[in-house]
Amino acid sequence: MTSRLATVPGTIGVVRTGSGKSQGFLRWIELADDAPISGYPFGLPVVQALRAVGQIDLHPQVTFFVGENGTGKSTLIEALAVACGFNPEGGSANFRFATRASESALGEHLRVVKAIRKPKTGFFLRAESFYNVATEVERLDREPYGPSLLPAYGGISLHERSHGESFLSLAMHRFRPNGLYLLDEPEAALSVHGCLALLARIAQLAAAGSQFVIATHSPVLIALPSAQILQIGGDGGIAPVAFDDAEPVMLMRSFLADPRPFLRHLLPET
Repeated sequence: MTSRLATVPGTIGVVRTGSGKSQGFLRWIELADDAPISGYPFGLPVVQALRAVGQIDLHPQVTFFVGENGTGKSTLIEALAVACGFNPEGGSANFRFATRASESALGEHLRVVKAIRKPKTGFFLRAESFYNVATEVERLDREPYGPSLLPAYGGISLHERSHGESFLSLAMHRFRPNGLYLLDEPEAALSVHGCLALLARIAQLAAAGSQFVIATHSPVLIALPSAQILQIGGDGGIAPVAFDDAEPVMLMRSFLADPRPFLRHLLPET
């Protein structure tokens, strides 16, 4: 089966795989028939685009969503997590705490088409609320009748590590083969070296039967070979792009090649 690449603004490019390899756990996402047609977040261009084309196919191993702030990539990841049964603030499917409800209603109207194969484990990493997840891990670990959770997170409280160290400890210890992992801007706490370490771990787990769907701004992470990169434009359209054509890569290369034009525009008084 060949890939279908969309080049028209406002459309979603669908990449199908027909190599006979594992189809992952999630095959595609689509709006339910009862989804509202207006109001937040259903009036967002990216949601309207999804409605227009019908579905977004997901890579059986790794799908990246890239795009500027406000294009809707985190909204999609959050909705996908809710539709898959994860806690909106993050954590595993068993986490049911709530600090402040801020999720959109999209997850209640997002239909996830799944493969026959089911994940053995999973996790939703949401960078902005990871502190709350770390606190919940500590609380659950103190429960007198339950098993200790800390060994699954590296043996040390996530609050006793730096932000970046806790992210990597999660990936190295809690993420395991044959798992489903939804990550929202995991690079938020990581250095370049940290991103490289996470990239290697994602590749290792993908080869061991795991599936990842990741919203990111990181040109380092999207360098993962064979991953699908879906770029969300300002008009809400989603199209598959090659690594060299992805916006984070092009912008970073331009800046590093010569920062002066950017600085003259941003800092005209200097």
